[in-house]
Amino acid sequence: MVVPGHGRVYINGVPVELYGNEIAREKILTPLRLDDKFVKTHDFKIKVEGGGIIGQADACAMAIARALAAHSEGLKSKILQFNRYLLAGDPRRTEPKKPNRRSARRFKQKSYR
Repeated sequence: MVVPGHGRVYINGVPVELYGNEIAREKILTPLRLDDKFVKTHDFKIKVEGGGIIGQADACAMAIARALAAHSEGLKSKILQFNRYLLAGDPRRTEPKKPNRRSARRFKQKSYR
């Protein structure tokens, strides 16, 4: 949620300065560095759940990038040039398990020796 404010970012009610580790914070703040004028006059409040710290950081970065893209078409093209996955998402998914196998790729062992 984007509200008028002073450029603060909250994740689940916690300021981004106290959230996760340094790598996660850098991932979250990456889209904010593309436009200073809009960011300094608005606060970003993000709710995220599930996954790990880095997965949540990627989700937060995507939420911020989509909010910025909705604000300005010029900023949307700048985000797409920088990293299109901030708007499009990560296309990787888990491969489904196959019949008569232990997992998606691993076959059952035929013999021991």
